[in-house]
Amino acid sequence: MKIGVVFPQVEIGPDPAVVREYAQTAEGLGYTHILAYDHVIGADVSNRPNWRGPYTLDTQFHEPFVLFGYLAGITNLELVTGVIILPQRQTVLVAKQAAEVDVLTGGKFRLGVGVGWNEVEYEALNEPFRNRGRREEEQIDVMRMLWTQKSVTFNGKWHSIPGAGLKPMPIQQPIPVYIGGSTDPAFQRIGKMADGWMPQFRPNAEGEAKVEAVRQYTREAGRDPDELGMEARLSIGMTPRSEWRQDIERWKELGATHLSINTMTAGLKTPQEHIAMLSQLFEELGLADFKE
Repeated sequence: MKIGVVFPQVEIGPDPAVVREYAQTAEGLGYTHILAYDHVIGADVSNRPNWRGPYTLDTQFHEPFVLFGYLAGITNLELVTGVIILPQRQTVLVAKQAAEVDVLTGGKFRLGVGVGWNEVEYEALNEPFRNRGRREEEQIDVMRMLWTQKSVTFNGKWHSIPGAGLKPMPIQQPIPVYIGGSTDPAFQRIGKMADGWMPQFRPNAEGEAKVEAVRQYTREAGRDPDELGMEARLSIGMTPRSEWRQDIERWKELGATHLSINTMTAGLKTPQEHIAMLSQLFEELGLADFKE
C-alpha cells in the first residue's frame, strides 16, 4: 500500500514557496503521492442564512491542474485529484488538462472525479446540477477515447466531437480514473467503470459493508474487484490518535492500494505545522512499514 498526503488546501495559504516546501518535504520523507481537493468558487453566505456547506468564499482552494503543473516541476511525487468535480467542468478541457499533467509528471498521475454537492458552483460555471451523475459516466467515456485515440468522432447525449484529438497524448493510455462518492449510485458507477475509488469513511463495520458493496457491484459488472484500486484516507483531525495506526492497518487488510493522510481540521495553526506533522506522522505511525 502506498502512503501519500492530502494537500492541505484550506490551511496552507497562497505562498508558492510554502507549497514547494510542503511538497518537497513530503517527497523527502518517503511519501509517494499528493492528493488535492477541488472547489472552483465559494458561496457568499451573507445572503444564504441556511447555508450548511463546509466551504465558503472565505475558504482558499488552489486550482488542482494549475497546482499540479507547478508541482510537476519541483517534485517526482505522483499527483492525484481527489476529486475533480467533473460534471461542472467541460469534459474535453479536463481531458486536455489531465493529459498535460500526465506528460509533465512522466505518467505519475491519477484523475479522481466526483459529482460534488455544491449547486452554487454548478450555477456559476453554467452547468446543470440535477443530472450530474448521469453526465459523469459519459464524460469518463469521452475522456478515455481522447486519451487513447488520435482522432475521436463521438455523438452522445451530452457530447459531440466531429473528428478531433488531443496532442500531446498522455503517457498513460488511458489515465487511471478513480471515482469518489458515498452514495449507492456512486458505488454502482465505481463497480461499472472506475479504475479505482476513493472511500471517504473510516474502516469500521459500516465502512467495511460499503467496501463489500462496491466489490459486489464490480462483480455484477463482470469485473474483478481485486483489480480495482482503492485510495483510502486517514483524517487525523476526525480520528482518535490511538486509532490512527489500526485504521491504516485495517485499510490495507481491506485491499486499499493507496492511502492519503489528511492533516486538515487537526488544529494545526500554520503551514509550517502541517509540514512538521508530515515528519512526525511518518515516524510515529511507522509508515515505512506499509511501503511497497
